[in-house]
Parts: sequence; C-alpha cells; structure tokens
Amino acid sequence: MPSEKPGGGESPLTKLRDKLSDGLARKRLTKTQLAAQSGLSRTTIQEAFREDGAVPSAETVVALARALGVSEAELLDLRRRAAAYPIGSVLGHGKGPGRPIGQWDPHDLEVHPSGSAAAASSVRALSGYVRRAHDQVLAEAVSEAMEGRSRMLVLVGSSSTGKTRACWEAAQPLADEGWQLWHPYDPTRAEAALADLERVVPQTVVWLNEAQHYLGNPQVGERIAAALHTLLTDSSRGPVLILGTLWPEYEGQYSALPRPGSPDPHSRARELLAGRTVAVPDTFSQDALRTATILAQNGDRLLADALSRAGTHGRVAQDLAGAPELLRRYEHGAPAVRALLETAMDARRLGVGLHLPQAFLTDAAADYLTDDDWDRLTNDWAEAAYADLARPVHGKQVPLGRTNPRPARRPPIDPTPASAAPPPTGPMLRLADYLEQHGRTARRLLCPPASFWHAAHAHLTHPDDLNNLAEASEDMGRAQWAHHLRLRAAEAGHSGAMIKVAWARERAGDPEGAESLFWRAADAGNPRGLKFLGQRLEMAGDREGAEPFYRQAADAGDPDAMRGLARLRERVGDLKGAEALYRRAAAAGDPNSLSTLMMMREHAGDREDAEAIAREATDAGDTLCFEILAEMRDEAGDWESAEAIAREAADAGNILPLLQLWRSRLDGGDLEGAESAFRQAAEANGGHTPAHLARTREQAGDREGAESLALKAADAGDFYILRDLERMRDEAGDEKGLDALYRHAADAGHIRSLLGHGRWQYGLDPDGSPSSPRISE
Repeated sequence: MPSEKPGGGESPLTKLRDKLSDGLARKRLTKTQLAAQSGLSRTTIQEAFREDGAVPSAETVVALARALGVSEAELLDLRRRAAAYPIGSVLGHGKGPGRPIGQWDPHDLEVHPSGSAAAASSVRALSGYVRRAHDQVLAEAVSEAMEGRSRMLVLVGSSSTGKTRACWEAAQPLADEGWQLWHPYDPTRAEAALADLERVVPQTVVWLNEAQHYLGNPQVGERIAAALHTLLTDSSRGPVLILGTLWPEYEGQYSALPRPGSPDPHSRARELLAGRTVAVPDTFSQDALRTATILAQNGDRLLADALSRAGTHGRVAQDLAGAPELLRRYEHGAPAVRALLETAMDARRLGVGLHLPQAFLTDAAADYLTDDDWDRLTNDWAEAAYADLARPVHGKQVPLGRTNPRPARRPPIDPTPASAAPPPTGPMLRLADYLEQHGRTARRLLCPPASFWHAAHAHLTHPDDLNNLAEASEDMGRAQWAHHLRLRAAEAGHSGAMIKVAWARERAGDPEGAESLFWRAADAGNPRGLKFLGQRLEMAGDREGAEPFYRQAADAGDPDAMRGLARLRERVGDLKGAEALYRRAAAAGDPNSLSTLMMMREHAGDREDAEAIAREATDAGDTLCFEILAEMRDEAGDWESAEAIAREAADAGNILPLLQLWRSRLDGGDLEGAESAFRQAAEANGGHTPAHLARTREQAGDREGAESLALKAADAGDFYILRDLERMRDEAGDEKGLDALYRHAADAGHIRSLLGHGRWQYGLDPDGSPSSPRISE
C-alpha cells in the first residue's frame, strides 16, 4: 500500500516508485530484463522498487529513466525531494505542534474574508488571487524549503495589504508534500511560541502572523527571536519554513540601532529579521491591476466589486478587507462614536495593549467631545455608541468590538515578576487594525486631552500599559501625568518604571527610597537595578563596594554593567583589563563601549589605536566614534587632524562630524574654516544639507520655513538642526521667536530635544489635572 503523507498527498519517494512501476508496465519488462537493459544489478533494481527501501542514487535514477523511456528531469526532481525528506522526518509528524496544511481554514489563520457585506454569505469567501512581486520572493523561499533548506520570510506592509493572504497562497505547494502548519496562539501568542518552538519537527510551517505579538513581547520577545534563530540554523531540525507579517513601524522599531547610551531591547529580533523581510506595497501596480481586471472579467465578482472602487488608487486588498467602510464609519460617525474611536486610536498608538477596558474608553472619551456635543448626550450614550461600533463592515470586521483575552493556563515564565498585573475586569474591546494604523498616521502629532490621562490613571492596571503611557506623556510635556502614571506602573510591577522612579527619589534627596526601588527592580529580574546600585556607590566614591553589584549585573547580561566594570578597571590603571571588558560589553550590544575604549586610547596618547577603533566601530555600523574623535581633536586645537577624521567619516557616509566642525568654527569666529567644513559636508552629501537650508532660511527671515525643515529633521532623529535654530534665535535676542519654536517643538513631540526646555513650566488646571505647558515670562 503506498505511503501517504499527512494531509492526503503521497510522498515524493512514493511518486518516484509509481513512475518507475508505470514505466516498467508500459515497457512490459521484468525486473531481471530491466537490470540487463539498464546495466544495474538485480539487487539495485529490487531496492529501487521496494516500498520501504532507501532513496535510490541519482545514477540509478538516470539509468532507470533511460531504460524505461521516462523523463530523467522529472524522476531526478522527485528523487531530490525524496532525499530532502527522509523517512524519519515523515514519521516525526504528529509529534510536533501543528496539523496538516490542508486541514486549516485560511480565516482561522487571520486571512481577511473578501468582499462587501452585501456579497457575503454564510461561507467566508476569498477573491481570486493576484500575484505580485513579493509573491515571487515567497515562492523562492518555499522552493528552497522543499529542497530541504530551512527558510524564514516576514512580509512587511501596512494593514490589510494582503500580507497574510500571500503567506497562505505561498504555503499551498507544501500541502501537496504533506507539510503541516503550526499557528501558536493559545493561551497567548508569545507564551505558545516560547513553550513549543523546541518541539517543532521537520516539514512544518511556523505561522507568525502579526509577528510583533511574538518578537515585540516585552518579557519574552528576545527569547522567542533566539529560539527561532536556533530552529533555522539547526540542520537536524529542518527543513522548516517560518512565515510572518509585520507593520512597517514595528519592523523599523526592531531593526533600528539604539541611540548611544540607550538600551537595546530588540538586538536578537534585529539579527533574526536581517535579510529575511520583504516589502508588500500598499497599492496594486499597473500589472497587478491588469491581472485583477482579467480575473474580474472572467467572473470573479468580488474582485470586480473591489475594482469598481479601488481601480484608480490601487488599494484593492484594503477594499476587499473592508478598510474604506471602516474609515467611513469613523469619519461620519456620531460625535460619541468618533470620540470613542479616537480614544482607542490614541491608546494604541501610545502603547496600550490590544485589549482596551471599556470603562477606560468611556471615561477617557469625555474631553474628546465639544461642550455642545457633551450637553446633547443621553444617559445611555455609551451603550448606544458601543452597539453602533460593534456592527460589522466589509469582511465582518467591526470598528471597535468585544474581545475575550485568553486566561493564562501555563506556569509563569521565569523570572517571575515581583507583582503580576491583576486580571482585567469588565468588558474588553479591540480596535480594528486599519483604524489603529489610520490613527497612528492621522493623529501622530496630537496630544490626548486631560480626560485620557485621568482615565488611564484610574482604570489601566497592566504595568506595560502604564509605563508606555508614562513615557508618552513625558515626551508630550505632560510631566505630572508622567510622574503619576510611572508610579502606578512601578506599583504594578514594572521594573523599568521602578528604576526611573528610583532616580527621581535620588534627585529629590530620598536615597533610602531610591535604594529600595533599585532592590525591587533587581528582585523583579531586571539586572539594571543591580547596576544602578553599583552606580550609586561609584558616584559616592565607593568603587570597591560598587564592583560586586556591577559584576552581578554583568553576569546577568547587562552590557552597561560590563562597561561600569571596565570603567573601574581603567581608574585603577588596569588598561588591559579595561579594554577586555569594554570589548565584552560591545559584543553584548552596548552602544557606547567602543567609543569609550577609543577615548581611553586617545587620552593615553595612542592616537593610531584610537583611530583604528573608530574604523572598527564604523565597519560594524556605528559612526559615532568618528564624531567623538573629531570633536576631541578639534577641542584640543588639532584642527588639521579633526578635519581629516571628519572627512574620513564623511567617506563612510556620516557627515555629522563635518557639520560639528562647521558649528564649532562658527562659534569660534572662524568663518573661513566653517565655510570649508560646510562645503565638504555639502559635497559628501551630494548637495545642500537640511542644516544649511534651515540656517539659510532663518538668516533670510523665513522662520516658518526654517522651523519646518528643522522639525522634519528632528522627526528623522537629527535634533542638531532644531538646536541650531534655538541658538541662533537666542543669540539674536529673539524671545518671541524662541517661544514660537518651543511651542511648535512641543506640538511635534520634540520639546525634550531642545537645550532650553528648562524654560517650560507646568501647572494644574482648576480640576486638578496637569495643564498644557506654558512659557515662563
């Protein structure tokens, strides 16, 4: 009886033997006659046809194909695939997580149903599929997996652009080969993945739709990334195919290098995703639209309906998934409906989790309504608005609907938090993905009103939600709300919040309170608590007492603590030991270690070694060392060497050292040197830099144009231009211009980047809530 692979498809080895048997029958040969004609031994012939025999060699297959008049290429392809899936891997099915691909409903894998509500029936339909450029990349990954090589591919694109459907279509050829698919989601995605990744067997598709729920999990995301990397690189566990999807902002967050001095929370996710992502465009290309049109003309009513609306702008996938109707429901909703949706949008974009407490949304929505709209509300306004928002749109999506968070059913993952967040009480709601992303874009520069922060403080209980909102409110200039939300986060067990509150206590003159919180953070599993205990002792001059804390934190993996140990070694003259520790910290991901090591070498007079370290850092993608080195030599009066270093940095793609020389020489009155540095920066940049354009417009009196350029640069992470405008207005005594700059920077979320942000003051509104920031007179 032919062996069948799970899912109903015959194995490649069975297909190979069927082809040989069919050829033998057509030729009307016995196996003895076949042996004579092929030049093979009778034993080799018997083994090639035996059901439980080994995969025949390529030479045997070619000889048999020629003797039987069968396609050599076809038989060799079957032989290659059979060799990629040895008997042991097939028998592994059923032992690992997942089930045959053919047993999955695509909608259970979060593939959006297609079409409008009018066309929908009890069967959730899918439109015809239009292949685009990313599908070819997917097909190549699937082909390599079928050949026995483990692969991973993550599709990056906006909401409802067809990412999940593309993954589903790509996996179909594997169904015929008996592959299975595992979608980890119970009790939560991250917990399920971490629990069972080590059990994944060969010929498994690991389905990571919305991969941010796995890689971005604040507790175990990095562990999941490491486990996925191990699965991909362990040849004994392959072949496997890992398919995932991400929104661009999450991909950017995970792949971005941290700023100097900042933690690196996604180092393993960044390594995992490198070279394994492919972009999915928001719109169909003209070729894709032509293909969709042909399918529509051939009877695909769902595509025809979508093309009637999306044919001009190309957002066919979003239309099929119901995005336009979601947007219409928001834009034309009643005031209460809009207020609740905007509250949910703000909560999600500022870091609150997927599941939003209804009590929080209701209370937070108050200040999103005008006084007139508020006066018109009936007693049951919230109930009516939630009922309206629960009505489905195209694809059976709802703008804001009830959700049921799964309770944890497994033991907690070590290390156990100091205090777990209490389970949610009352109804929980989830905002539609498309509206969430619309809010991230449309409301990016808006600060929520006082009712939002008040409701968050009163109703939210999860430590991550509270800490994320504390960070967001601080960035938006809501200092008092940041303080109170961070206190709540620390009380709920967020170790990062504990550390920030501890430093606030330290600055306020409460060292005992600070020390207690550092210990609590350490007990909660955060090695930074130990590191900061060591840092406090070092700052107090007790270096000997600081060393054990640094060492414990370093042993727990904190690279900044390794750098602290290196600093202690350097101060006692052990430069060799310091260098070893600096390099260990750099290898562990500390962004400042190489630059600190370079400065140590420079201060020791070893300039050649300092330059070599700067080049080493640049080769690793960190050009900060060149900036520091150029600045050090410029301040030491070695202008020629500073300029040479800056030019070398520009050759490596970093013009900031030249711009620093430009500012430094302008400040020092060396206009000729400043012009030289600027000219070289412009040449290296291929034209005028934003810094020069902003300065030129400011000098020409176009303050609005200069601010626009500076704020765009700040959005991209370059705050120097904003600070340059601040300095120019301050030197010119332009108080009104400074006030305008501070206000515009605050509105854009960049007030903390300005040097003069200490001018801001905060007060309380009559209701006791933090007021908007104001400039001191």
